[in-house]
Amino acid sequence: MIYVTGVGPGSEAYLTRRAADVISGADILIGGQRHLDEFAGLTTETRVIDADISGLMNWIAERLDRRIVILASGDPMFFGIGKRISETFAPEQVQMVPGISSVQYLCSRAGMDMNDIYLTSSHNRSPDFDWLLAHERIGMVTDSKIGPKEIAAEIRQRGQTRRMIIGENLSGRNERITILNADDVSGDYDMNVVLIDKQGSVA
Repeated sequence: MIYVTGVGPGSEAYLTRRAADVISGADILIGGQRHLDEFAGLTTETRVIDADISGLMNWIAERLDRRIVILASGDPMFFGIGKRISETFAPEQVQMVPGISSVQYLCSRAGMDMNDIYLTSSHNRSPDFDWLLAHERIGMVTDSKIGPKEIAAEIRQRGQTRRMIIGENLSGRNERITILNADDVSGDYDMNVVLIDKQGSVA
């Protein structure tokens, strides 16, 4: 059986009890190195997720008689590995264990409701900013190529006035949340999530 388990935005404090129970019973743990490091005390076989996702799928398929737990950042079905697993394996072979996504977490920290917000990601994607910025409110998980600076440039190019809420290293000791106008965004940011809205500008 495969358990695709959301481990939340980063801190163990946001790991659900269900996720903790599933992880503690794993025969095999699969995940990014930083996630595996968090559970280094478990005496289980591990495998790091790398760029060879097709090879990983084949490796998992050969071990379905064991309890396999895949650690996913945030929620596994929010631009995570959950989609690939659910497309590759039969429903009876997979259980999804939801987690708290980074967008959920940032909305709660910023006091911004999630009603009618459009959720997306720029990971390995090229967003259609004409279409995207037609929405009133957007939540975006970013990557190193399209982050706050690039998003702000797209906003300025279209002559829009937008407020941006940038959350870096969410739930970690070095968490930082910055609220500013798109016109004022510059420089680089650590691993982040961005909320964009039209509800006035920041004084």
